[in-house]
Amino acid sequence: MEEPPRKRHLGAEQRRALRLLASSPFGLSKAVMAANGFKGRMLSELIRSGLATAQRENITSGRQSVGRVTITEAGKRALED
Repeated sequence: MEEPPRKRHLGAEQRRALRLLASSPFGLSKAVMAANGFKGRMLSELIRSGLATAQRENITSGRQSVGRVTITEAGKRALED
């Protein structure tokens, strides 16, 4: 028998980060998240727990890569609780 999904207890900063990510349909860069006061460790916890994802994008004009963070469906459900 399959276990029901666990409820996640989000801290105030995690909830604030997820709300910010939910407000942007294409996600936000890690730099923007840092500028809003979110530390890399907290973002890593959201990603590890499956509430957010991170992708690396290459920008061809400057040959730089940028990390983009997006909210997952699980993250949206956690905000609803």
